[in-house]
Amino acid sequence: MSKLSLLTAAGIGYVLGARAGRERYEQIAAGARQVARNPRVQSAKQQATGVVAEQAAVAKDAAATTAKEAASAVASTVADKVRSDDSSTSSSTAGGVGGAHAAARPAGTTAPPLS
Repeated sequence: MSKLSLLTAAGIGYVLGARAGRERYEQIAAGARQVARNPRVQSAKQQATGVVAEQAAVAKDAAATTAKEAASAVASTVADKVRSDDSSTSSSTAGGVGGAHAAARPAGTTAPPLS
């Protein structure tokens, strides 16, 4: 019998709590709608939207510049590595023949045979 009375009390508490919770939710929602309609709040919202749009453009430009700088740095590092590899390869083969042309060749290629 105590389990039945406990379940009944829990059910009644749930229904009353849900009803009271819904009423409180409606009060809060009505208050939020009233604040949102306030002209000062709308003005602040528009200003914030403008600032965010401006900052997004600045961030976009900064990201593009940083990406270009990073790509340039990587390309420079790769080019330096290729030149370094080519100069060490050309000086060790055939007594350094073709040294000036070694930097112009892509990495991994060989010099044409000497005639």
